[in-house]
Order: sequence, then structure tokens, then C-alpha cells
Amino acid sequence: MSESNPPGFYRTPVGDLTVVALWEGAVTRERPANYVKNVDPALLDAAFTSAGITQGDLKVSFTAFLVEAAETTTLIDAGFGENGHATTGKLVSNLAAAGHAPDAIDHVLVSHFHTDHIAGLITKDGNPVYPNATVHVPRPEWDFWMSDECMASANDSLKRTFVLSRKVFGAFGNGIQKFDWGEEVLPGITSVKATGHTPGMSAFDIVSGDDQLLFVADVTNNPAIFARYPDWQPSFDVNGEDAVATRHMILGKAADENLRLAYYHAPFPGLGRVYRSDGGYTYVPQIWGADW
Repeated sequence: MSESNPPGFYRTPVGDLTVVALWEGAVTRERPANYVKNVDPALLDAAFTSAGITQGDLKVSFTAFLVEAAETTTLIDAGFGENGHATTGKLVSNLAAAGHAPDAIDHVLVSHFHTDHIAGLITKDGNPVYPNATVHVPRPEWDFWMSDECMASANDSLKRTFVLSRKVFGAFGNGIQKFDWGEEVLPGITSVKATGHTPGMSAFDIVSGDDQLLFVADVTNNPAIFARYPDWQPSFDVNGEDAVATRHMILGKAADENLRLAYYHAPFPGLGRVYRSDGGYTYVPQIWGADW
């Protein structure tokens, strides 16, 4: 960890649990011409400019979360690990800075099978990074990406995810546990249907006593844009219409019930709330050090 990049972890209480935000890194890239499929480019440019994001300065941040319970530790999503960009792969070092070795992780929950969420489950050599953890995946997500029929009809971009999914989860043999939407996967952690970004994506509702934190995975990419404009369909959503419906369902519930959210792609530490605003939602990040 360089002196200019101190450890990236942040603890926040959720009832009797502690949730630790773990920074996995960030990338900067040019915004593709087809970034949003159903919006006039001029309107998209204006929205990005108003959010302080220029055409050549598209930054994406990645944050996984660890749930510390009395007797177990549960990691939610695994980042790129050794298999991504040079500016990512920081999760394991930040996990260590937070006091946890990879072989001490008891469970890994996977929200969906995109590269930035599952590649970090294995090393470059294909060995499990969390050798003592039980890996839990959404059953609808597994059924889609492990389907030979779906793979045969996929475009080249999607085919890469089919191939990666087989490589990553093949390293665990028959040790993968599958869960359904609405199921309490582990005590205090319930799967929430979040289809659209991928066919089987799951959010996770973390509840302890009267306290609650909802991990929304990739319900939005940068929430400064895609929470504000929930009807926009970015090109990386597998089913754009389903993703729009999911955004309204989850963000609408969060706004109406004043739920605290954990985002995979919000600026670190990825915690905040949303409020209804002109048909969309305004994302308000949690102030560092102030637990709401």
C-alpha cells in the first residue's frame, strides 16, 4: 500500500453487526459512444457535465463489503483480485488492513457474475483466494450463465462472462451453494431480487435488531447519474427494461423507508441514502465518520 494511498476500509455498525467497506480500486476510461442506449447523446453529455464527469474522465469505483458477526465473517462480492486492471485488486490488502486474512473468511456472497464481482475469487493460477469460505450464488444467476443454450445464443461480449463464470466457479468443484431470491442466505442477510443488470442479480438486505443496510450491488453504476435518471438504460445492463423496473422498485423502497444503502460503484465507502427527486432519486452519501 503506497503512502499516497492509505488503507481503504471503513467500519459502520448495523445493529449488533459491523459492516466493513473494502475498497477494491477504481478505473478511469473514456465513456463509450453507446454508453446509454435510450438517451440523446446531448442530454447524456449535459447530465455528466452537471455531475462533474467529463467525456474523457469516466471514473468507476469498486467497493466490496464484509459483514462481521460474533462468530462468522461474510464477504459480499470479490472484486477483480489479481485478474483486473492495474488500479484494482486492492481488496485483499484492505481486508488485511481491517484485520482479516483471506483464509479466515467463512462465507462469500456473490451478487452476480460480472468480472468485477467474481474474478477476485481466484488467483491468476486459478486457485481459490478464500480457501475456507463457502461461496453462495443466486440460483437464477447460476442457471443463466451455466446454460449452454444461453451461451450459444449470446453475443461476443456476453460470451466472455459465460467463459469466466465457468472458470471461476469450476475452481470450487461442487462446493458452490445456490440460494433463491427472498431466502435468508445467512442469519441476518436476505437475498433481494434485483434482475436486469444481469438475469439473476441479487441485492442483500442486512438486518440486525431495528437496524438495516441494503447492499444494492449494481442496481446503478455511478448513482450520481443512474439513480438520478433511473429510466436510462446503460449498455452494460443485460435486460434494460428489467433493470429500470428494478431501480424503481429498490430505490423507491429505499427512499420511502429511508433505508441506508451500500453501493458497489458509489465513491468509497459506498454508503448513503436516496431521496425522490423529479421522477428520479438523489443520492446523498453518508458523511465519513457519521453513522446515520
